[in-house]
Amino acid sequence: MLELRDIALRWDHRPLLDGVNLRVDAGQTVALLGASGSGKSTLLKIVAGIETPERGSVHFDGEDITRTPPHRRGFALMFQDFALFPHLDVQDNVAFGLVEQGVRRTEARERARAMLTRFGLGAHAHSRVWTLSGGEQQRVALARALITRPRALLLDEPFSALDAALREQLRTEFRERIAEAGMAAILVTHDEAEARAMAQHGWALDAGRLRALW
Repeated sequence: MLELRDIALRWDHRPLLDGVNLRVDAGQTVALLGASGSGKSTLLKIVAGIETPERGSVHFDGEDITRTPPHRRGFALMFQDFALFPHLDVQDNVAFGLVEQGVRRTEARERARAMLTRFGLGAHAHSRVWTLSGGEQQRVALARALITRPRALLLDEPFSALDAALREQLRTEFRERIAEAGMAAILVTHDEAEARAMAQHGWALDAGRLRALW
């Protein structure tokens, strides 16, 4: 279980986050909606450990991880630009996190190929990522995030660069993969239809506070 308790942060001398409390259970996706500049992405960065709150704490399974560095939290963060490595092929993009964790490269590649096959991308293992379609690149990014078995998945506008038909297809796929992996997930989006398609609970971030939508 991922939990935020009384998170507060000021920006430009005004409260950006003002006592935010949020709970996300394992296997559950929670959506955060709000206008540009409302603090959605900042809140996600606090969960990831990239930003530090002025007040409040982040907990995972009862442990306070507020001061734990990002690489030790065991969370995966996905952005709208996919953040894939253009100099690596698809297989090595997916294997990258395992190698960073100390897994032997040969084993990491074997596990990456197996994950790519599950995602219907086995034939692209040795392709360069920039030769793939937008939807295929997004699946590679998700495979790379899930292969390390993260404790939580943090999604920041992951589908905004894709066309409407592909967004709809990937929403369903991501929701199923997240539930299958049994992880807590937070989705930041401005698209309420997307949020309702993927998340069991939705919250609007307005004037630094969360308001329940469903």
